[in-house]
Amino acid sequence: MAVPSKYTSVKPAGDRVFVKLGAEEELSTGGILLPSTAQKKPSEGSVVAVAAEDATVKVGDQVVYSKYAGTELELGGEEHVLLKEEDVVGIKNGASYKDLKPLGDRVLIKVGKAEEATSGGVLLTDSAREKPLTGEVIAVGPGKKGEENTSTISPGTTVMYQKYAGTEFKDQDGSEYIVVQGSDVMATLM
Repeated sequence: MAVPSKYTSVKPAGDRVFVKLGAEEELSTGGILLPSTAQKKPSEGSVVAVAAEDATVKVGDQVVYSKYAGTELELGGEEHVLLKEEDVVGIKNGASYKDLKPLGDRVLIKVGKAEEATSGGVLLTDSAREKPLTGEVIAVGPGKKGEENTSTISPGTTVMYQKYAGTEFKDQDGSEYIVVQGSDVMATLM
């Protein structure tokens, strides 16, 4: 949705955050130019404005948010998204997702490797491999706003999480990460 040109800024209301989108991925990792229909929709950007003074995120923070969250707006020829603060998954502290600081009761997990062969030794193609549901905890959020964090999950722990939970990211080096709610962690593996 384009904001009429007579308006030059947006001040979020309630618990909203206004984010300027990052650039769309125009090239594949192999350097092939992607058509606009194949480009991944960005799910990160820079915070331009926040509604609440006590918001967890601040203006200028690089944030990552849930893929399908918010309302996309075009302001001054640039793409933005207006989000609820709870839809912000974490604050990115560098180029890599391993440096992501999860917010709320979320957990950042480095996804484990998928099985490459069956028990009988038959090699599986990428499309036939089952998505792994285990990984190593990289970081744990501080807990929900106003509540004490009672999580027993800590960095370095290997956990199992629910199948359709979380927001997935692929890092520049090919490593896969997922951010899930603490309640989506089903077990600790020992």
